[in-house]
Amino acid sequence: MESLSYKTISANASTVQKEWIVIDATNAVLGRLASQVAKILRGKHKANYTPHVDCGDNVIIINCEKVKLTGKKLTDKMYVRHSGYPGGQKHTPPADYLVKQPEFIIKKAVKGMLPKNRIGSVLLTNLKVYAGSEHPHQAQNPKELKLNEIK
Repeated sequence: MESLSYKTISANASTVQKEWIVIDATNAVLGRLASQVAKILRGKHKANYTPHVDCGDNVIIINCEKVKLTGKKLTDKMYVRHSGYPGGQKHTPPADYLVKQPEFIIKKAVKGMLPKNRIGSVLLTNLKVYAGSEHPHQAQNPKELKLNEIK
């Protein structure tokens, strides 16, 4: 008796092939960049995607200080943090963060698009964000990826 046998292949930590990818954030719109990076970190672009396994790639984002925000978001949007004390709520616009720590804006946007559980925290460690055009991950031989080439 000859019959075809199909089995669902589920990825695990030992069978996952992780790559390193470099994305240049120059003139990229923040939300579109963050959604594409979250998809790559999650591994949804791969055929063997498994929701409960870290099967995504490592992503390096360079030139994060040159990211664009559309409309009036640069001045009207506010990032809110709280010290824990009464009256300790602080509001900061993205324009201030672009000057002081531009990595924060991209990390916060990508974090918001990842799952809010243990796998989301692990996936966020696979994201490396740098303000300049240099990064210390040359030994990993990262591939250059343009945002408009991502499907």
